[in-house]
Amino acid sequence: MNDQMNERVKLQASRGIAALNGRPAALSMTGPAGKLPPQARELEAAVLGALMLEKDALTTVIDILKPLSFYDDKHQRIFKAILNLFDKSEPIDILTVVHELKEMGELEPAGGHHYVANLTFKVNSAANIEYHARIITENAIKRELINIASTIHRDAFEDTTDVFNLLDQTEQALFEVSESNIRKNFDDMRSLMGKAIKELEEKAQQKDGLTGVPSGFTALDRVTSGWQPSDLVIIAARPGMGKTAFVVSAMRNAAVDHKKPVAIFSLEMSSIQLVNRLISAEAELDSEKIKKGNLADYEWTQLNTKITGLSNAPIYIDDTPALSIRELRTKCRRLKAHHDIQMVIIDYLQLMTGNTDGGKGAGNREQEIASISRALKGIAKELNIPVIALSQLSRSVETRGGDKKPQLSDLRESGSIEQDADMVIFLYRPEYYKITEDEMGNPTQGTGEVIIAKHRNGSLETVQLKFIGRFTKFADLDGAGFGGDAGGFNTGAFPASTFDEDPGSFAPNTIRLGSKINDGASPVPFPKSNFRNDDPPF
Repeated sequence: MNDQMNERVKLQASRGIAALNGRPAALSMTGPAGKLPPQARELEAAVLGALMLEKDALTTVIDILKPLSFYDDKHQRIFKAILNLFDKSEPIDILTVVHELKEMGELEPAGGHHYVANLTFKVNSAANIEYHARIITENAIKRELINIASTIHRDAFEDTTDVFNLLDQTEQALFEVSESNIRKNFDDMRSLMGKAIKELEEKAQQKDGLTGVPSGFTALDRVTSGWQPSDLVIIAARPGMGKTAFVVSAMRNAAVDHKKPVAIFSLEMSSIQLVNRLISAEAELDSEKIKKGNLADYEWTQLNTKITGLSNAPIYIDDTPALSIRELRTKCRRLKAHHDIQMVIIDYLQLMTGNTDGGKGAGNREQEIASISRALKGIAKELNIPVIALSQLSRSVETRGGDKKPQLSDLRESGSIEQDADMVIFLYRPEYYKITEDEMGNPTQGTGEVIIAKHRNGSLETVQLKFIGRFTKFADLDGAGFGGDAGGFNTGAFPASTFDEDPGSFAPNTIRLGSKINDGASPVPFPKSNFRNDDPPF
């Protein structure tokens, strides 16, 4: 008898697991203990009836409801017909909805003419339609959460399930529920004006002129006022120009000198290699010595003395290779929630992958890069922080004659990078191309140009910086360098003359061009008259 009972229990258990493994769990159908999923059919009927009674009712709920918000399949079909009529700017009433359902071939599945007509008897007016619509949406969200939970329940029983993929998919599914159902509404002018005035007052308190995350390069910060929240900044250059050195220097300045939490996703270099670069720049020790560990006793003392601030800096490094945009978004949200990061750096964009799982439907590489750049802009806006992405330039730069300065058309693999970016910066070192003098006859050795080729919210300028190759860092051309006197960034406020309102008064080491916002034009050669006579020699 006991054996028979045990066999029956085993059979029931195996059937339960088979149900979880082979098809959606019963939870998604009726819920635990035979409960029906959350629903409000009477309210669904009342809302549809109100939409057919009053012509302006749909504008009240069109941002709240979508076809899948309705539990009843018939109601989904009727709402789709109503949306079709709205898209065609046609009147919405019983007759037009029935006619549209006929054209769609959905009249019988939607319950027929009499069912549609009877919906108008469920309500007298559209006075409470918004409240009813929100209840319908709440029930739809609950149903989606139940489906997600049942999927997790099913997949967690599978021995072949990758638990980390399951976590990622769960987080993504929950985020999609939030994004698709909780939309930002419009703001009226009065509230927006109040916010704008408050921001202006806060900016007026910033005596150094910085309203974003400081780069630490005085002349560059004068042009940009720091890396601005919600901006996507593309920093592009040919290999060997110092892209990583530039962003690492800017990251160090923001984190060490201004205590701004920064995250960097290094797809090209390992975390230790990146930290070694930071140590070399901070302690001003030759990068080759750092690589080999060949340091004299006094250099060890110098290293230990100067890296204290760096050790305590709020810098978060992730060196996951072939990072997907989904993983990046997830990690950025966590870093924002746990550490309130103020800036994200990606080194570099072309090493990222899209969200496609395999080659099916992936499209070509240009489309993938386009989707990545759009997603990066979305992350910047969602988290309200600057996102700085490094990018490679095409080889056309090398085949071009003259000084080989990069242009917007040189951005590699996708024109959408230029389109999505709020700012495009090119790094250019003339000495890399054996150009020893600039247009004015000044030596170019040890200098680099930061060319702002696109600036959605500002002017196009070129900033001169010092490049210190042995320490792999950039610094101000004429300031005290971080970590010592080798040239770098002065942490003090900008000089008063830097923000002189006189249009002819420029900061040192800066070349100004007229704004070409979004016109896609490439930088033109800079005439000698654009330089101030009192500029320091390069």
